[in-house]
Amino acid sequence: MSREWTTTIQAPDGIYAALAQVGDMAHRGLSKGPVEVALRRPDDQRSKDQNDKLHPMIRDIARQCEHCGQKWSEEHWKRLLTALYQQQEVIPGLDGGFVAIPMSTSRMKKKPFSDLVETIYAWGSERGVQWSEPALKVYEQYREAAA
Repeated sequence: MSREWTTTIQAPDGIYAALAQVGDMAHRGLSKGPVEVALRRPDDQRSKDQNDKLHPMIRDIARQCEHCGQKWSEEHWKRLLTALYQQQEVIPGLDGGFVAIPMSTSRMKKKPFSDLVETIYAWGSERGVQWSEPALKVYEQYREAAA
């Protein structure tokens, strides 16, 4: 059995068939340990493809911008820009100093993710970032989704 299985119920008459599938999959999965079952609206979830689309914008910023007088990796920029969008918690580290606990972009729903993309676009545009074609496509796609 794969690590994750998803089914979508689109009409009331499909509930019992879907529940039977869930029961069957849970039964098979229990042979390997506890199983988690979650119900959610598919509209609220972003796909991996949608999540990956953030990276062209971050890549453009990483190539063109500096922070604190130096260039930073795409991962650092992703954390900085996510913190710009939503404040993160800063706690004392276990061995001194401080540790920032950022929000995970992979767990963001569609609307907050669209807002993050808008924040990144605004921040970069204010600093003269020349957006690549993939980054512009991402911005247009999420701007339309947020409207």
